Amino acid sequence: MPKNNRKSKAHHQVANDFSDEDLSNDAASVYSYQSDHNPGESVEDVPENTIEKYEDKLIQAIENASEKSQQTRIGALQAISEVFMHNCLYDFLDERRVTIMDIIEKSLKRGKGQEQAIAARLAALLLIQLQGDEDIAKTLSPLLNHIVLDKSASSEARSKSCLSLALMQFLSGEDNVGDTIILCQMFEGIFSGSYLKGDSSPSSASQDASTLHAAALGSWALLLTLIPPSDIVSLIQTKQIGTFKNLMGLLQSQHLDVRTTAGEAIALLLECGRIHDDEFLEEYIDQLIEITKQLSTDSQKFRAKRDRKQQRATFRDVLHYIEDETLPDIQVQVGSGISKETLTLDSWTLHHQYDSICNALGSGMHFHLFENDLLRDVFGMGERLDSTQISNAKLSKTEKKAIQAASFKARTLTRGKNRDKRSAVVN
Repeated sequence: MPKNNRKSKAHHQVANDFSDEDLSNDAASVYSYQSDHNPGESVEDVPENTIEKYEDKLIQAIENASEKSQQTRIGALQAISEVFMHNCLYDFLDERRVTIMDIIEKSLKRGKGQEQAIAARLAALLLIQLQGDEDIAKTLSPLLNHIVLDKSASSEARSKSCLSLALMQFLSGEDNVGDTIILCQMFEGIFSGSYLKGDSSPSSASQDASTLHAAALGSWALLLTLIPPSDIVSLIQTKQIGTFKNLMGLLQSQHLDVRTTAGEAIALLLECGRIHDDEFLEEYIDQLIEITKQLSTDSQKFRAKRDRKQQRATFRDVLHYIEDETLPDIQVQVGSGISKETLTLDSWTLHHQYDSICNALGSGMHFHLFENDLLRDVFGMGERLDSTQISNAKLSKTEKKAIQAASFKARTLTRGKNRDKRSAVVN
C-alpha cells in the first residue's frame, strides 16, 4: 500500500496477542502506560526536559539490550517498547535505526521464548515510529518469517511474529500482490491446524496452539485488505488463499479466540468480495446465517459467562452484516479539547486494520493517531494541527471574548454620550 495514497480500511480483534500485559515483567524498569503528555498536546509543546527523559531511558535501554543476561535484555526490550508506544521520536530514532534494528535482529535470532516475542512486537513498533520505512521491513521480515515457521519456537513468539509480519507488509508500502498471496498461504498453513477433522469434528488443538492459529488467521485477514477485490474473488474461488468451507468450519472451534476471529474474518472476506461481485459466496449464506445465529444466542453453561458475552456480541454484528449488510459504526475519539477529532470505523476492513495496529501500540494507540503521520495517512485523518495552529485556535477563542467585551464597553460609552446629547437638546 503506497504510503502517500492509502485507502481507509479495517476490522475487529486479531486475537489481542499484543496487549499491555505482555510488557509487565518484574525485571523491567519501565514507566506508566499513560504518556506524560496527552493526545492533543503536540510533541513540540512538551517541555524539553521531558523529551530528554524519554531519550535518556532509550539510551540506557539500548545499552542494556546488549548485556549477556537474558532478563536484562528482556527488561531493556520492554522499556524500549514502552517509550515507542507512547511517544513519537522520529529524529532521535532515525539517527539510531541501525543500532536498534541490530538489537531486534539479535534477539530474534538468538533469543528464546519471551525475548523473541517482545522483539517481534518491537519490530512493528519501530516500523510505526519510522513511518513505514521499507528497509526495516526488508531486514526484519525474513527473521519474523523464520520464527513463524519454526515449530521449535514458542507459541507466543510465533504469534507475535505473525502479527508483526503482517503489519510489516501492511505498513511498509509494499504493494506486491504476489508477495501478499504467499504470506496469506503461509498463514493459512498455520491456522489450518484448527480446521475440522476428516469426520467433521472440531480440531483438538491445545489452547497455546489455538492462540497461534487465531493470530495467523487475524494476520491473514489483515493482508486481505491489501488485495484488490477482483483478485480476492478469483483466489477464493480457486482455493489459492483459503477454502471458504474450511473457514466456516473454524466457527465450530472449541476455543473462543479462533471462533470470534474466524467470524470477523469471514465478514471481512464477504465485504471485500462483494465490492466486486454482489453474489460472492452466495451459495454458503443460508448455512452461514444459521451457524452465526446459534453463536449469537449461545447460552451453553459450560462456557464462561464472559466468553459467552463476547461471543454473542461479536456474532450479532457478524449476523447483521451477513443478513442485511449492516456495517459496524464505531466512533473513536482522538485528542481532547479544541484539538479533538473523531475517527469513524464504519467497515469491517477499517475495524480490522484499527485493531491490528492497536494490538501493537496498546494504550498508545490514541496518542499515535493524533501525532503519527503514517497512521493518520492509513485512516485518512489528514494532516494534524501543529502547535501553532492549535495555539492560534485557542487564542482566537480568548480574543473573541475580549473583542466582545470591548464592543460592549464601546456601545455603553456611545449610548451614554448620546443620552447626554439628548438631555441637552430637551433642556
